Amino acid sequence: MKSVRRLLQKKTRMAEEKNDTPLTDESEEEGEGEPGVEMIEPPEQEPISLDPNAYDVDLTHKRVVQIIGFEVLTQVETLCLRQNEIKKIENLETLTTLTDLDLYDNQLKKIEGLETLVELTILDLSFNKIRTIENLETLVKIMRIFLINNKISKIDNLSHFTNLNMLELGDNRIRKLENLDTLVNLESLFVGKNKITKLENLDKLTKLRVLSIQSNRITKLEGLDAVTSLEELYISHNGLEVIENLENNVNLTTLDLAGNKITRIQNVGHLVLLEEFWFNNNLLDHWKDVDQLKSLAKLETVYLEHNPIYKDKMYRNKIKLAVPHLKQIDATYCRQ
Repeated sequence: MKSVRRLLQKKTRMAEEKNDTPLTDESEEEGEGEPGVEMIEPPEQEPISLDPNAYDVDLTHKRVVQIIGFEVLTQVETLCLRQNEIKKIENLETLTTLTDLDLYDNQLKKIEGLETLVELTILDLSFNKIRTIENLETLVKIMRIFLINNKISKIDNLSHFTNLNMLELGDNRIRKLENLDTLVNLESLFVGKNKITKLENLDKLTKLRVLSIQSNRITKLEGLDAVTSLEELYISHNGLEVIENLENNVNLTTLDLAGNKITRIQNVGHLVLLEEFWFNNNLLDHWKDVDQLKSLAKLETVYLEHNPIYKDKMYRNKIKLAVPHLKQIDATYCRQ
């Protein structure tokens, strides 16, 4: 199970890192309507050959411009239209057998035309130009939804997703965690690379196991008291200064605090299930703090590089002496 989570986390991170352009608040579309900009019409779409009896249809990077002629698919379950030039979701109303729809990396600006696809369990609309989560009310069977790298500014219109177990909203323009109370079966929440300033409104997510909220604007570790099932917390590259308020999160196996402004390792001695502790690129300059990790018998991996203590020529030796059961220090395995 953990290997599956790691693969999924890696896939998600890769997707979030695809576009590193800094987010801006401009509402206008780049290049649209600007003086002197000539709009080039896309090439005419070539005919698509479809097998009416196909269960899985993959049309990745086929220069599809418009969804036309798909009504011949009478029993399709998986439809992949990744990396095309589609601007509108349309003409899919007859594909009522669909369970997995992938429109990753197109030119969509609006969620629409999905009302009849009530059997959908997986929906990927990542890397488009969508601004609002909308028109999904009939898709109550959805279990995983991916909206990475869009222009979404608010978490909204999700109250009907009571079966949802994964929500991916990384790399958008979201400023607040909100409207999540009805997602009682949510197990994984990814909201990295947004503009979120506070950990809040997570109390109802009692089944949450993975929370990824890297690269935001959070300055205080809080709001996780009720999330007692949490196993993996990724909160790197924020503005944290203190490790605190994790008393109820005793099920944590991975804690990622890298890239913050934390000066001390503290308040982690109760995390007896912890296996990975990522604390690189902080401000740790107290060697005695490393001793606090010794009591964590299941701890296998620590990342402490690029802290002030990293300048010590005996850096690796000191860590190994303090926590002899470690299997990996930074990116290098330890000799046993």
